[in-house]
Amino acid sequence: MPDAAAWLERIRALTLPHPVRVLNVCGGHERTIGMAGLRGVLPDNVVLIPGPGCPVCICPEEDILSAIQLALVPGVIFVAFGDMLRVPANVAKSEIRSLVEARAQGADVRPIASPADAVAIARANPNRQVAFFVAGFETTAAPVAAMLHEGLPDNLSLLLSARRTWPAVALLLNSEAAGFEGLIAPGHVATIMGPEEWRFVVDRHGIPTAIAGFTAGSILAALYSVLRQIAEKRPFLDNCYSAFVRPAGNRRAQDCLADQFDDIDAAWRGIGTIPASGFALKPHWAGHDARLLFPNHLEGVRRRVGDMPPGCDCARVVMGRISPVECRLYGKACTPRTPVGPCMVSDEGACRIWWANGQRPDTADAARQ
Repeated sequence: MPDAAAWLERIRALTLPHPVRVLNVCGGHERTIGMAGLRGVLPDNVVLIPGPGCPVCICPEEDILSAIQLALVPGVIFVAFGDMLRVPANVAKSEIRSLVEARAQGADVRPIASPADAVAIARANPNRQVAFFVAGFETTAAPVAAMLHEGLPDNLSLLLSARRTWPAVALLLNSEAAGFEGLIAPGHVATIMGPEEWRFVVDRHGIPTAIAGFTAGSILAALYSVLRQIAEKRPFLDNCYSAFVRPAGNRRAQDCLADQFDDIDAAWRGIGTIPASGFALKPHWAGHDARLLFPNHLEGVRRRVGDMPPGCDCARVVMGRISPVECRLYGKACTPRTPVGPCMVSDEGACRIWWANGQRPDTADAARQ
């Protein structure tokens, strides 16, 4: 297998018919691209666009508000993956805007690294209710489904805000202007769901697609495949992560997802409702559904479906419409220390990644880099 430098030379040797824009869906891919400085060494006619692969960034406003309200319920231990604690809600400055602020007001909010941590906390505190905020994509939903399959402690409930990846790409492709000519699909999702889930991009839209892992070499291999397909006018689905992504994916994980969750239409922050893009607990898990267990505390939240804060362009960044530095607030009102939108919070958010890798509003050619 060639290394990153060899793949880069192959890319530079290609003759492309026109400037090419390639969407990289995954926030993990975007982090590797930024840390390795890949945009700075690619040919000028190749542009990598960060896409809708940050679960923190697309978690809807009403779910953030629900999480804050649940965390403030007396006696509740509220657990969530670390990045979710700092995501701001679009509320008045006098109100609690994040789980971090709720914790500062006395709420028992705890960051966790895996679903097993939530189970352990519930078992260690049998006399208290533990609510687990589940925000993530298929790679989060699958271990949570396995957790459900094994059985939950009676005092553990779930505030489910998990999403499926491909429907957001389908939404882009079904729009008037998709804005990209090639796609790099996420290898970890394909490991679970199978590479075939991305075949629609080629079959329905004729767009070259390659599945990549998370090293610079794997991403450049996928990019080379996509660019070669464009140069040869021969689109197909290429699996460039075959060491882990197998045909049909992980059937056991897929069966577990189907047994524990229903597919539903779901909201994406700043974007709207995307059909069949969300997971919902099966009815037999109603006794562990936080939305049903704490209805009085969440009644007001259901009527507060919010938009992005004024001036925040996170939704356009997430959907690949603009680069992070083109956001009106980037590096001004919105920085990692004072995030306005969710894309500046998460380690998988494009704005946070670009900032961490030195991209500033006044950087030359910043929109391209």
